[in-house]
Amino acid sequence: MLYWLLVPLKKHFFFFNVFSYITVRTAMAGITAFLLTLILGPWVIKTLKKYQIKEELRPYSPETHTGKKGTPSMGGILIIFGSLFPTILWGDLSNTYVWLAMGTMFFFGLLGFEDDFLKIKMKKPLGLVARHKLVFQIILSALIAFILVYLGLIGKFNLHLSFPFFKQWTPYLGWFYLPWIIFILVGSSNAVNLADGLDGLAIGLTIISASAFTALSYIAGHALWSEYLEILRVPQASELTVFAGAMSGACLGFLWYNSHPAQIFMGDAGALSIGGTLGTLSIMIKQEFLLFMVAGVFILEALSVLLQVSYFKLSGGKRILRMAPLHHHFELIGWSEQKIVVRFWIAGIFFALFSLTTLKLR
Repeated sequence: MLYWLLVPLKKHFFFFNVFSYITVRTAMAGITAFLLTLILGPWVIKTLKKYQIKEELRPYSPETHTGKKGTPSMGGILIIFGSLFPTILWGDLSNTYVWLAMGTMFFFGLLGFEDDFLKIKMKKPLGLVARHKLVFQIILSALIAFILVYLGLIGKFNLHLSFPFFKQWTPYLGWFYLPWIIFILVGSSNAVNLADGLDGLAIGLTIISASAFTALSYIAGHALWSEYLEILRVPQASELTVFAGAMSGACLGFLWYNSHPAQIFMGDAGALSIGGTLGTLSIMIKQEFLLFMVAGVFILEALSVLLQVSYFKLSGGKRILRMAPLHHHFELIGWSEQKIVVRFWIAGIFFALFSLTTLKLR
C-alpha cells in the first residue's frame, strides 16, 4: 500500500527512492510490526480476559504449570495481525508469493483459532479431535501445494528440489512436489505447536527462525548473492524478505508479553500459523531442507514426541523420556523454566547459524 504510494514519488523527490529498496522496506515492516504488537498487546490481553479466553491446562501437564491456568490465550491473533498489516503497508502486493505467505498464515491461524475456541469456550481440553485436525491441516497444505505446482507449471515457481551441500543435483519433481509440500507444511505446523509449552520458548525460537528466513529470502531473490553462493535464484522471493521481517518484528513484540511470567499465550492460533508459514517460506525460496536446520529445535521437539509414543507402544509401556515433548523432560529432571527456554534459544541460534553456513558449503 505505502509501497505503491511512496515509490512513484521518487520522480518528484529523490528521497522517496529509498522505499524501492527491499532492505529499507523490510526494516520498516519489522519496526512497524514490533511497535504495533507492543502497542496493541495490553488491549488484546484485556479483551481476552474480558471474554474469558483463558488457558486451560493440557491433560498430564507437569504440576509446575498449575500457575499458568487462567492466563489469556489465543494471542496468536496478535502475531498474525502484527505480521500481515505491516506487510500490506510496506510490501509489493503485486507479488504472488507475498499473498501466498499471508494466506498461509491466515488460514492456518484460522484452524488454530477453531482449535483454541473448542478448548477454551466449549470446554474441550483437547480441542479438535486429533484426526480431524490432521485432516484439515492436510487439506490446507494440499491447497497450497496445488497453487505452487500450478505456478511451477506456468513458469512462476521452480519445481526442482534443492539439496544442501550439492550444487548440481536438483531433481525435477513436477506433480510429485505435492506430497512433499504437504509433508513439510503438516510437519512444521505440528512441530511449532508441540514446542509451545513454556513461557517464551516457541516465540523466541520463531524469532530466530523468521530472522534466518529473512536473510535466506533476500539471498534467494538477489541475483548477485544467489549466483555467488550457487543456489537456485527465485526472483519473486526477494519480496518475501519484507514479510519475514514483519513476522520477526511481530514475534519480538509478542515476546514482550509472553516472556516469563507470561501475560498471554499464543495458543494454537499462533503455533499453527507460525509453523505453516515457516514451512511455506522454506518451500517458496527453495530451501525446504534448510528448514530442518533453521527450525532444528522445533524438529527435535516433534521427534521427541514421535519417539516417545512409538517406544511406549513397542515396549509395552516403557518410556525414553520422563515426559514428551522434550522441554517437559528437562522440567522433570529439575531444570528451571527460564533455564530451559534460554538454553533452547541458544540451541536455536546455533542451528540457524549452521544453516546459513551451508549456503557456501556446496
